[in-house]
Amino acid sequence: MDRNTKEQIVGELHEKIKDVKLAILASYMGLNVEKMTTLRNALRKNKTEFRVVKNTLLRIASVDTDFHKLEEYFKTPLTIALSYDDVVEPTKVLVDFAKKNAELEIKAGILEGKLLSKEQIIILAELPGREVLLGRLLSVLVGVQRALVSVLSGVPRSLVCVLDACRAKKQ
Repeated sequence: MDRNTKEQIVGELHEKIKDVKLAILASYMGLNVEKMTTLRNALRKNKTEFRVVKNTLLRIASVDTDFHKLEEYFKTPLTIALSYDDVVEPTKVLVDFAKKNAELEIKAGILEGKLLSKEQIIILAELPGREVLLGRLLSVLVGVQRALVSVLSGVPRSLVCVLDACRAKKQ
């Protein structure tokens, strides 16, 4: 690879890791091309970029970003998963794939500037997805309104029941 290509890759990588919400580093020693392609396609469905990077280029690209916190992991050949949108779904895909394929070993990650250990990434993967969480929030919000309407309609309902009981008593 010539110097111009390396500079272009470093510049591109620097821009990507500067704006990323979630980045996960993983070692892929022994992972064949077929499995790597399967993982790439699964992550692509979640709008996540998955690429193999040279440690030297990644080290240079991480200067002046939160990504420099991961420098201690830039020793073995690495892959990097970059997500700009949802953080839970790509994590689930990576953790599930790592459980099924021992060749992929999750090392660490960055979530909005904060360093994540392997254990924290696994915990993040156990969270429900964004849609599920939004659904739960919506049900809570609707439940509060439903309870308020029920309480407020209780007084007129009681009045109607009393009037009906008076009517029935007079007949």
